[in-house]
Order: sequence, then structure tokens, then C-alpha cells
Amino acid sequence: MKISKSIRVHRSSSPLDHPPSRSPLGISNHPPMESHSKRKQTTRFTGRNLKRKLCGDTDVMPILRQFTEVEDEHIDLVVAIRRHVEVLNSSFSDEESNREAVREAAAAISSLAKIDENVEMIVDNGAIPALVRYLESPWSLAIGGNVPKSCDHKLEKECALSLGLIAANQPDYQQLIVDAGAIVPAVKLLKRRGICCGCTDANAIIRRAADIVTNIAHDNPRIKTNIRVEGGIPPLVELLDFPDVKVQRAAAGALRTVSFRNDENKKQIVELNALPTLVLMLQSEDSSVHGEAIGAIGNLVHSSPDIKKEVIRAGALQPVIGLLSSTCLETQREAALLIGQFAAPDSDCKVHIAQRGGITPLIKMLQSSDEQVMEMSAFALGRLAQDTHNQAGIGQRGGITALLNLLDVKTGSVQHNAAFALYGLADNEENVADFIKAGGIQRLQDDNFTVQPTRDCVVRTLKRIENKIHGHVLNQLLYLMRTTEKTIQMRIALALAHLCDPKDGKTIFVDNNGVEFLLELLYFSSMKQQRYSSSALFELAKKATSSAPEDSAPSSPTQRVFLGEEFVNNPTLSDVTFLIDGKQFYAHKICLVASSDIFRAMFDGLYKERNAQNVEIPNIRWEVFELMMRFIYTGRVNITKHLAQDLLVAADQYLLEGLKRLCEYTIAQDICVDNIPFMYDLADTFNASALRRACTLFVLEHYTKLGSEIWFPIFIKKIIPEIRSYITDILTRPVQASPTTV
Repeated sequence: MKISKSIRVHRSSSPLDHPPSRSPLGISNHPPMESHSKRKQTTRFTGRNLKRKLCGDTDVMPILRQFTEVEDEHIDLVVAIRRHVEVLNSSFSDEESNREAVREAAAAISSLAKIDENVEMIVDNGAIPALVRYLESPWSLAIGGNVPKSCDHKLEKECALSLGLIAANQPDYQQLIVDAGAIVPAVKLLKRRGICCGCTDANAIIRRAADIVTNIAHDNPRIKTNIRVEGGIPPLVELLDFPDVKVQRAAAGALRTVSFRNDENKKQIVELNALPTLVLMLQSEDSSVHGEAIGAIGNLVHSSPDIKKEVIRAGALQPVIGLLSSTCLETQREAALLIGQFAAPDSDCKVHIAQRGGITPLIKMLQSSDEQVMEMSAFALGRLAQDTHNQAGIGQRGGITALLNLLDVKTGSVQHNAAFALYGLADNEENVADFIKAGGIQRLQDDNFTVQPTRDCVVRTLKRIENKIHGHVLNQLLYLMRTTEKTIQMRIALALAHLCDPKDGKTIFVDNNGVEFLLELLYFSSMKQQRYSSSALFELAKKATSSAPEDSAPSSPTQRVFLGEEFVNNPTLSDVTFLIDGKQFYAHKICLVASSDIFRAMFDGLYKERNAQNVEIPNIRWEVFELMMRFIYTGRVNITKHLAQDLLVAADQYLLEGLKRLCEYTIAQDICVDNIPFMYDLADTFNASALRRACTLFVLEHYTKLGSEIWFPIFIKKIIPEIRSYITDILTRPVQASPTTV
């Protein structure tokens, strides 16, 4: 029976160009040694105090009885363990009764050690030295002739089983076992393959000895070295050919452990010619055998390029590819990790792996329920995706969609390995359409990533794709946008809004109706789809305005006559007086007529004001009228926010377009979520096109915040025509050529 608490050492994974390592971006291929909290020991003294405290309370007597029962059970267990240890520590004759007593004590301790909570008590009561003493039974030398002594093997087997369980419980116990001298007798047990070869108990003790090596060496570099120094590696390599499959498996597991991050141990294992046998074990139908074998090979290959080459020369490539389809998840993880290591940047194995059928099972593994299987397969595909032909092959087999789905996994290392693989696939222009058709651009832009390196990788991936949106790729996307189903058409329009060159904007969004696909998404009930659309429209508007800029802060208009500041409300040469709020404002018709068609009609036409000396202005406040006149006389004005809206009304009334633009610019600075409906209505009422478009841009930029407002669904449908008009207008303007430097 395999030790249930035996913990095998595995490697961990890395997302990029080096083999996986234990880091925030990598997950260990095997869970770390379990650490169990120490069980509180209850003494009789504590029990008596609790009894005295509760003796007068009959309601708590059931609790008291339960506490006492637990206490008594604990004390009985401690007493039993001590008795078993005393039996092991006693000196016995060679009589059968004495042997049987020792065997029963060892069996009892091994049975208790299978329960984690008991292990501390076993250790505290001195069991380790007693168990180590019997790893080499005092009667073992008497075995011989035709008299079977399988019972003596049982004693050693039970002691070895107990020590293996104890070592697996806590790292501190590993050193206690070594300090008690367990390595030398354990190595001797490994060399017993010639004794009672057909005996089940003899085979079991060899297997348990290998398990001791595995568990005392787990994550302990010094003990791994001690095992090599004491000669433990040669018998383990020999046991790989042992007739008993369970012994083979245990030996491979021990080699797997002692080789992890120990170059000297790796070197000796390879020199002892273990690789050919381990490669043969990869082809075993027993999943536990090929699982340990691939783990051992993986640890040998880890950070060892020369050993990796020897493993490949030994014929490991095809068996490892075959194990990608194993029913054992741990074997799948190890196989994928090993494929990733075979496909290192300096290796020519990438094409061979694809030719031998490695890509399809790796893509299938991306859909596993096990996160580490996902991570390792993404890691391997990321390495394979550094070859141009593999990039196309992975994309054509559905790898892009499967990798994009891994971006939704919240584990950082899974996300990062998937993102790195996608980065490799984005290098091939044949994959661009598949990225976009799968909604990949939106998935990458969602930014649901847990670590910054993943975000950086995604940014580089988007840039790679953006650099390919021209020529053949753009023509392919435009063809698809005209001919495929509506969902794909919308995804293409969304992607191109972010990735296209501004000079292609008109072709894509006007000539091929791309803007209509984006606007249609605003009618969807899904807020997520609406956000995608608004973000794309906003990005499109930014690109178009940057290539054909429109001044955000307008300059003063060209006017034939500016009399200057000194003539503002000056009676000198004044030929008309305006009456506002009971006050007189002196003006000059020549300046007014030059500034506005309304004033020209007033003073040159058939209106009564033509010959009037005094003209009453009933609907404008003095402060507003004075600012309007100052603009007419100087072409400049300092517009304060509290007067900007009234001044906009006056500018619209008197057709002062320059002043109106200045007012719109000032008002637009105050646009916010709370007032956007009012601002848009203000712009619509007074035909303030610049303000209306500022409102439109604000809506597109802050769509997520606005989407939570109860009035927003009606409002957005109201302004869609303005969005269409604005986007179409800026896309059809001439694109400003980039300035050339001499």
C-alpha cells in the first residue's frame, strides 16, 4: 500500500522564457508539504479547574462531560503511545513471542500515524529513535535457509511506514528522523532486492524505504545531499527495473524528489543511466508509474539544458506528447510543462512537437477544470508560439479562443501564461482576423488582470495587432465586415475603431458603414455592449480630431472694424444709444454693422431703429450686454462662468458666431454627469454646435458613469443622431498631413 501522506516534489511554472519557478506568476506543480496546526493538549489540571468553575451550573454538565471525555480519550492515547514506544525500546530475545510484541507495537504506531493529529504525540513521546532502530531488524540476519521470516519484514515495513508518515507531516520532523540515523538503514533496505525476491512484505519494505527517502528529502537541500553521500541514488536507479511495479513507482518518486534543484544529484542519476529506463516507464499503462517517471524527468530537465538534450535523444518526445492525453491531471501538468521546456527559445523542437501532434491536446487542456493544467498548457503553447508556422497552426485549431477564455481566470499565473501565448500568436498576421472575430480585442481591453506584467504583455499584444491593420489584413477585415454575420461585423467595427490608422477611418466607418454597427450597439440592452460601443466611438473621434484638429479654444474672429477698448460705452462720436435696465450705453453704428447681420439689418434696413437715436434692449441684462459690446469693439472678452449662458443666448440672438464659440467653450468646461441633459438641451436650443459636440464627447467618454442614471437610456437614444452626424463629419474632413522635418 502506498504511503497516503507521501508528498512528492514537483517543479513550479514560469510564464516566460525560463522554466517555471516558485513566484507570484508561477504555481507549483504540486502542493507544498501540508503544515498542520498543533493540537492543544488538555491536562488533568486544566480539567479540574474547569470542573470547579462549572460545578454549580447544571445546565453546562453535558458540556463538561463532553470535555472530560475528550480529555480522557487524549490521555488514553498518550498512554498507549508511550507503552508502544516502551515495547520498541525494550531488549528482547529471539523468541517468537517477543518478536510478535514488537511487531504489534510497530503496527499500532503506524496505524496511529495515519491520522495527522496523532503525529505530534507520537514524536513527543520518543517514537522516532525507536522506529529507526528497527529499520534494520535485529533478527534480519537470521533469515535464511528454507525458513521464511516474512514476519520480520513486516516489522521493518511498519517502522518504515510510520517514519514516512511522520516525515510527511511537518518539515521539522524530517530532520529529527535524519538525526536519529535513518538514512543509512533506509539505503540498506533499498539494496534488499535480492532477499526474498518473491515475498510481498520484502517488496513492501523496499517501497517504504523509497518513500522515506522521498519524504525526508522533500524541500530539504541538505538532506538530498546526505542521501547521495550515503549512497542512496544507485540503488534507487537499480530499482527502476524491479519486477514489482509499486517498487518501480516508489523509486521513480524518490529520484524525482532528490533531483529537484540539486545539480549533483541530477548528474549522478544521469551518469547511472537512469534516463532510458525512465523514458520506458513513460509508456507504462499504469498512470501512477508514468506519472512519477515524467515527474522525475521533468526535475532532471529543469534548468539543465544538457540533460534536456539527453532526454530528447533517449526518445522521450513522443511518449511525453502522448501523456498530454493522460487521464491523470498531474501527469498532464507534468507533460505540458516538459513540452514547454523542450520548446525553449534555443531549441529546434518546436516544429517537431507540432509535427508529432502536440498542439491539439495542449489546446484541449486549456479547457480543463484544473487551473494548473490550464497554466501548464498555456505555458507550453506560449513557447510553441514562437515559431511562425506553429502560430498559424495554434490559431487554426481554436487556440486563440481557448486562450482568451483563460483571461477570465482570476489566478495571476494562469492569466499571464495565457497572455504571453496570445502575444506570440499576435505576431502572425494570419491570426489577426481570428483574434477580432473571437472578440479578442474587447477581452484584452477589459483589463481584468491581477498583476502588472500581464497588463504590460496585453498592451504589447494590442500594439502588435494594431501594426498589422493595413494592406491585406485590412482588406480581409473589410470583406468580413461586409459579408459575415452581424455579431462578427460588430466585433470588427469595435476593433478597428481602436486599431485602425486615422487615414483609413472614412473607408472603414463611412464607406463600409462601420459607424452604423457601432451605433447599433448603443440600442442593445446589454450595458457591456453599449460600453464597448461608446469606447470605440470615443477613440474614433479622438483619432479623427487629432489628424484633422479643431481648435478647442477658438481664436477671435476676423472682423473688418475694431474701434478698440477706448470707444466702449464712450459718447465720443457715438451715433446710437442703447437703453438697458434704465442705463445708457453709447455705441457706434459703423462698428455694430460690421460685426453682425442683425445690427446691419437694424441700422441699414427698414426697421424703426434705423433712424432712432435711442434703442431699448428689453431682454438682456446690463452685464451681459456690456460684455457683448466689449467683444464687438475689441474682439476679446473675459467670459465668467456665471454669465456664460446668458451671453451665449445674446450671441445667438445677434448672430455673433465668434462670441458664441467662446461662450460654448467656457460652458463646456462645466459639463458633468448631473447637468449633461441640461447642457445638451441648451446647445440644441441655441444651435450651439460646439457645445453639442462637447456634450456628445462627454457622453461617449463617461458612458459607464452615466449608464447608472435612470434617465440615461432615453437620453442616449435622443442623441444618437448627433453622434452619427459628428463622427461622420470629422471622418470626412481632409486628414492633416504630418509635418515634415528638414
